[in-house]
Amino acid sequence: MTSPGSESPDTSNADIRPTSNFLRDRMAEDVRTRKYGDAHVQTRFPPEPNGYLHIGHAKAIFLDFGLADEFGGKTNLRFDDTNPEKEEQEYVDSIQKDVRWLGYEWERLCYASDYFGQLYEWALQLIRTGKAYVDDLSADEIRQYRGSLTEPGKESPHRSRSVEENVNLFQRMKAGEFPDGSRVLRAKIDMASPNLNMRDPVMYRILHATHHRTGDEWCIYPMYDYAHGQSDSIERVTHSMCTLEFTDHQPLYRWYIEQLGIFPSQQIEFDRLNLTYTLLSKRKLLQLVQEGRVNGWDDPRMPTISGIRRRGFTPEAIRAFSASIGVTRTNGTTDIELLEHFQRDDLNRRARRAMAVLRPLKLIIDNYPEGQVEHFEVVNNPEDPAAGTRQVPFSREIYIEQDDFREVPPPKYFRLSPGKEVRLRAAYFVTAQSVVKDAAGNVVEVHCTYDPATRGGDSPDGRKVKSTIHWVSATHALSAEVRLYEKLFATANPGDAPEGGSFLDNLNPNSLEVLASAKLEPSLASARVEDRYQFERVGYFCLDPDSSETRRIFNRTLPLKDSWAKIEKKTGA
Repeated sequence: MTSPGSESPDTSNADIRPTSNFLRDRMAEDVRTRKYGDAHVQTRFPPEPNGYLHIGHAKAIFLDFGLADEFGGKTNLRFDDTNPEKEEQEYVDSIQKDVRWLGYEWERLCYASDYFGQLYEWALQLIRTGKAYVDDLSADEIRQYRGSLTEPGKESPHRSRSVEENVNLFQRMKAGEFPDGSRVLRAKIDMASPNLNMRDPVMYRILHATHHRTGDEWCIYPMYDYAHGQSDSIERVTHSMCTLEFTDHQPLYRWYIEQLGIFPSQQIEFDRLNLTYTLLSKRKLLQLVQEGRVNGWDDPRMPTISGIRRRGFTPEAIRAFSASIGVTRTNGTTDIELLEHFQRDDLNRRARRAMAVLRPLKLIIDNYPEGQVEHFEVVNNPEDPAAGTRQVPFSREIYIEQDDFREVPPPKYFRLSPGKEVRLRAAYFVTAQSVVKDAAGNVVEVHCTYDPATRGGDSPDGRKVKSTIHWVSATHALSAEVRLYEKLFATANPGDAPEGGSFLDNLNPNSLEVLASAKLEPSLASARVEDRYQFERVGYFCLDPDSSETRRIFNRTLPLKDSWAKIEKKTGA
């Protein structure tokens, strides 16, 4: 793992490795037996640039880069850009940014489109050796001819075309003589194969569409199954890792390489990441964006890398999470609380503390001298002595949370109420005396008294209080907007649509609450975009890119409560 420059995070936990798994075992055995001679381990991360990367891709990135690095190998970033109608430069740029933010740098930046010329020549080679033919069947007819899992397919009437005719037709396809969908190039394998992927799969289709890199140079485009293995071979990829849905495609991957006699890259499958309360389908995520259900791909409620980054997640936590979940040959579902647990643990160690009042209620200390200002020294992070301290101003009028006062307290309520004494964090003991209400009967001010002898939050006579609350000096407070994010979906399995409905019916209507009048301690004036803080007693927050000099916006990353820690303790997980 190397530092990629300005996008690089703190890589203090860069030594995190994937847990013991069969992928590592395979690589270790291949290195031991010198399966590829003197060739180093070579992997690749091959996303299609048709959307933004999500947390599921983070696992694949962690494995591709992490395992190659462990064995002294290299990893390429290769864009599988064979579908020009869905691919955009925006996605290419975002993917590179996300990979770097996660802490990785590729050996080579490649594109499947780099190999269009070679793939075309190899297709001609397969035609000339009788292993491929041009078919005039429509897409629907090809599906009908393919058969089913219980019935063999039947051969296309065009399967017996001569080599000369196939070469001629394929060259004319490339020259743009035929309309979209009128012809395809198919591999000639076995229409009776029990593996449907081997029943004369389509290699090329006609598509008159402008490509984001090659423009209008090509009007025929290779299918993924044809381009993938050959691209691996060109790059001399030794271990081509992909998720389990490609297991049935592996025989076809090998068939193309064997027929062409090229570098024998090998495909290895592993379980994909599934998370509760999360959808990782790029098609459905795109639908959320296009329909305005979220505010773009980087909406902090989205499971995209850019979304969780904007929410305040750290690359270190994502890498630690990826290492913890392991690798298997069986798909399962991981509880999202585990990811949140790793994020809280990381932020607890690295996030500076600050006091912020999200729903302010003014507290006036009647016996505190008017105009007086004190400063209290507060530790920035008790987990990190090197973080130092800061000075927090205190004055006669402060803000506290509305929930920290009750005129009529319920049972076991130990915070502020008339006649009850509490500790103001790092400041004084105060006792509520009276309230001021608005016309609707709502408490808008609380008047109290303080004990000057308790400066710093301790009583010289040893008396105890049962509650400590945070506060912000009203004179010095910064105003801010705070966005409280919850899970985007209200159900653990959002892909399970209700009868007669869609996955959209599972959206959480309360996934975002905006608090426009939060009050923050003045040290937060120096916060930069993506700076992360623990707002004491409230949760973890970061400064949003929408912020400006006159409008500060903080996103809640997570509340302080750690559900996974409780689950782990209860179950012994």
